[in-house]
Amino acid sequence: MATSYPGSFITLEGPEGAGKTTQLKLLSKQLDQMGVKHIVTRDPGGTLLGKQIRRILLNPENPVMPMTELLLYQADRAQHVDELIIPALKNGTLVLCDRYVDSTRAYQGYGRGIDLDLINELSRMATGGLTPELTILFDIESSDGLGRLHPGGHDRLEREAIEFHHKVRDGYHKLAKQEPDRWVIIDASKPLTVVQEDLRQILVDRFGEKHKLAGLTETN
Repeated sequence: MATSYPGSFITLEGPEGAGKTTQLKLLSKQLDQMGVKHIVTRDPGGTLLGKQIRRILLNPENPVMPMTELLLYQADRAQHVDELIIPALKNGTLVLCDRYVDSTRAYQGYGRGIDLDLINELSRMATGGLTPELTILFDIESSDGLGRLHPGGHDRLEREAIEFHHKVRDGYHKLAKQEPDRWVIIDASKPLTVVQEDLRQILVDRFGEKHKLAGLTETN
């Protein structure tokens, strides 16, 4: 179910170290300056309950089993959608979400090998079928992305073997090919300013009129 609300739902995806979180912060700062009604949230961790779940999921000291991991992500998502995302969409807000269901498909499905049909059914139950209107994939080679991460403080997923991260990236590409109308891929290996320009242009092309975003590509 795609959104049928006054607002718009956009998700940002990518492997570790792709820089999507940094790009989202830069974008939000400009949207604030333009007075565009928007929220930036993340999956997991977009609600008070979600922050507690996020700490459990990413703590490298927690030996989380694959199915436990999957269900915790879905629990976070159920709370997130009902508490924050849908109310914002009903209010005409541009919702920018750092990861969503596709992360679970890529990480737990392609990365962990959990059945994708099961993941899709649980995701449908958790979200009521809420699907982003646009998903932007920040793509980068796994080794390059991991090389960008700060040393010594990696979370549980960042510490996975490189083979796991290769599977995740390949999974993202498969997902994008399955729904080309929803997905747009950005080369995240480009300089930060160039990636930001690419991101802004995509949003103007898709949502410029609806959310008055034309000014995004007229400013630095």
